[in-house]
Amino acid sequence: MEIGIDSFAARFSDNAAAALSDRDAMLQLLERMEHADRSDLDVFGIGEHHRKGFLDSAPTHILAAAASRTKKIRLASAVTVLSAMDPVRAFQNFATLDLISDGRAEMVVGRGSFTDAFPLFGYNLNDYDDLFSEKLDLLLEIRDKEFVTWSGKFRPAMKNQPVYPRPLQEKLPIWLGVGGTPQSFVRAGALGLPLMVAIIGGETHRFRPLIDLYREAGRRAGHAPETLTVGLHSLGYVAETTEKAIEDFYPGYAASMTKVGKERGWPPVTKQHFLAQNGPTGALLVGSAEEVAEKIVHHANALGGISRLTFQMDSAEVPHDKLMNAIDLIGNKVKPLVNA
Repeated sequence: MEIGIDSFAARFSDNAAAALSDRDAMLQLLERMEHADRSDLDVFGIGEHHRKGFLDSAPTHILAAAASRTKKIRLASAVTVLSAMDPVRAFQNFATLDLISDGRAEMVVGRGSFTDAFPLFGYNLNDYDDLFSEKLDLLLEIRDKEFVTWSGKFRPAMKNQPVYPRPLQEKLPIWLGVGGTPQSFVRAGALGLPLMVAIIGGETHRFRPLIDLYREAGRRAGHAPETLTVGLHSLGYVAETTEKAIEDFYPGYAASMTKVGKERGWPPVTKQHFLAQNGPTGALLVGSAEEVAEKIVHHANALGGISRLTFQMDSAEVPHDKLMNAIDLIGNKVKPLVNA
């Protein structure tokens, strides 16, 4: 199983924002990406948001900066909000990243969990799914063909037009990032795309029926089972002991998730709720290396097998030095335990 990190370059708390400039926060993020490469992690993903509290509105720039400082780690989006982006430009950005990184670029595309990009770039939220479906179709056409003939509703048609540059990889990896919408799982399976499932709450095993839908849709479309790979994006953090991990992670997690929850009608986060989410079947991966590794294996078995898991640690605003330590533990302890 591949193990990695996803970051939203998130800075939720006003106090933290005052204590650290955007410049320093970005430099620390690049340092963590470099450390993840040295720690033998497999992938580092950068999200895309267009709101206060996030520094990831131009993720390919961050990934390209990291490419010059790393050697092996794969560099991915997490996710590219394709609905609000021109697929030609999105492909060009990641093809360029692929050349810079010597063939280490990947795209994880999705509709995004926040909707800020739609009004910002002049799109109508009523077209939420239609935009994504059409733009994904064009993106895959560009990925598979140098000269593109295509027409749709939301973008001018293309008539035998080439798109450059071409990536170093023969087929640029494109994952479909999904939440809990059954139609999204079916779409990924029908297209034969690898699936990245964001599970930030609840019990992980409850996503098994949706993943079964993905695999069945892929089978019906004629895709080989081994190509229908599943990845898991989970909130998590690792320290020397589970008690220490909870002590580091919980305060910032509760503050940030309560803040986001106000927009979505969620109740405030409580310690009891957090501990339930961090239990044996809960979605959170907060604990010691041994406990987290055991839980990852349990989740993988419950979901019928996964090929990649990424930790999202930004949500708790844990200090940089502790995140560096967590990356070291994930790469040098969690990953070997999982794969053993």
